Amino acid sequence: MTLLVLSFLGGVLTILSPCILPILPFVFARADRPFLTSGLPMLLGMATTFAGVAALAAVSGAWVVQANQAGRWIALVLFAVFGLMLLAPAFATRAAEPLVRLGNRLSRSADAVEKKGGGVAASLLLGVATGLLWAPCAGPILGLLLTTAAINGVSVETTFLLFAFALGAATSLAVALFAGGRVFAALKKSLGAGEWLRRGLGVAVLCGVAAIALGLDTGLLTRLSAGGAQNIEAALMERVQPGPSGAMTGEDVLLPPDEGGAMMRADDTNAMMRAATPGGGPRIEGPFPSLAGGVSWLNSPPLTPEQLRGKVVLIDFWTYSCINCLRALPYVRGWAEKYRDHGLVVIGVHAPEFAFERDAGNVRRAVRKLEVTYPVVLDNNLAIWRAFGNQYWPAHYFIDAEGQIRHHHFGEGDYDRSEQVIQQLLREAGVTDIPDGVIDPRATGVAAPAASARALSPETYVGYARRESFVSPQAATDALATFTTPTALSLNQWGLTGAWTVSAEHARLHDTGGTIRFRFRARDLHLVLGAGDGPVRFRVTIDGKPPGVARGMDIDAAGAGVVREQRLYQLVRGGGGADRTFEIEFLDPGVEAFAFTFG
Repeated sequence: MTLLVLSFLGGVLTILSPCILPILPFVFARADRPFLTSGLPMLLGMATTFAGVAALAAVSGAWVVQANQAGRWIALVLFAVFGLMLLAPAFATRAAEPLVRLGNRLSRSADAVEKKGGGVAASLLLGVATGLLWAPCAGPILGLLLTTAAINGVSVETTFLLFAFALGAATSLAVALFAGGRVFAALKKSLGAGEWLRRGLGVAVLCGVAAIALGLDTGLLTRLSAGGAQNIEAALMERVQPGPSGAMTGEDVLLPPDEGGAMMRADDTNAMMRAATPGGGPRIEGPFPSLAGGVSWLNSPPLTPEQLRGKVVLIDFWTYSCINCLRALPYVRGWAEKYRDHGLVVIGVHAPEFAFERDAGNVRRAVRKLEVTYPVVLDNNLAIWRAFGNQYWPAHYFIDAEGQIRHHHFGEGDYDRSEQVIQQLLREAGVTDIPDGVIDPRATGVAAPAASARALSPETYVGYARRESFVSPQAATDALATFTTPTALSLNQWGLTGAWTVSAEHARLHDTGGTIRFRFRARDLHLVLGAGDGPVRFRVTIDGKPPGVARGMDIDAAGAGVVREQRLYQLVRGGGGADRTFEIEFLDPGVEAFAFTFG
């Protein structure tokens, strides 16, 4: 019930977002019609269509998105005809008869037919078309709902949640439509301006069609919505979502991760969620959840909480292309080695973010390369993630010898406190020869500690599902398209150049010479890349010049590097006081780009 209310409120708030603007003309074009037979069916049709398409797109392959793209263009043609009918009575007269036969009575010229009961069908048809066109800005609440659908699949619950979101938007639109209808009627009565109002609505509808056809609903307007409603949504999430600092049990499954989970930096304010008893020791947060559901185990046979009773256990949720996880890994490895003979068992739960991280071969190579020797379970279905109610990468859960969670920490940092918890739990288990002090791994390369997170550029996804600050002109998703990038970029803006197919998760280059440019502020820049068809050579420049001493560990001083496997590549290392323009040019086709991270 809490999620349903949250979903509904998130939908209501879309009226405050610029992303609602392109569909407003389609709604207000029927403001002079009776609400029960015109406005209400249209809004219900919009809500139902959006909920159905969104649920399927969250869990299905590219064919759903492709089908929706075709549906959007059909809907645009439908609304373009509608707009022309509002503008030109002669066109409306000629078009009315076939539309009536098809049940699509879309203009005032069909009033006589609508009195016989055809208006509801026409309004439903318009609502279905609007649902295909509507692309709401992906704020925290919508991201939560889509992730729930992606993790749990299409079900009555996930469909209800998405429908509640769409119904919330329809409710706020209904209020606006009701008010708009009264204004419309007053103007007609007082000014006799019905014909001009009708033509003005026709122009507005055609402008809405043009805005959606040009991609403004998913491009410029999405960027304009970065604050406002999304900040209110975040505040709502904070009020209704169970806080991770409270007691946690195996049955307490928190809300699914927003947009697939959150990467936690060293000084994120939410990173240090501590729980302690008045006496200073870590308190009991709940029993050790199940480790069932992992698809395979590396470095160990499958383990269970029952087998681990009597041991102190550290559970590390990580994924091998997550920069925050890689920076925490030297400490986890160090604890595993230092306390292995004193009763500590470290288990890495590899919870993938991208599809390639579900490949057991990829994870096995990463584990070997990263020198991880403790047990690792592949949680490809996020079963263990859900059992713990986890939401973050990295996340550390400390479990005592009695099988109780006693402490947890989300994100990088606070390593000394975490090691002191390990020592405390070992003492409670009766271990007497515990090594003192805390480790200092002095990690280098990708694992080196991050610079201050203040003023850093944010983690940025290349796929359209979570894309932000993308400034290349919009093109069809899940289809080959040619992109260009503006010459001047503001901080954190980025774009593609060349022939790319952009999917929900990544962008794939189809020709040589394609580039990605990003205006960033950070000491380090990393990019998750893969090469499905063989090695891909690339060249990096910073402000148009070779990186030199600012080169990352995966390129040389001239900026040259090669993508040979799917992983995180460190491309810039050094500096960070000023804004810089990063560009990577790919000299071979076939590269796949997933996400930027900074440090």
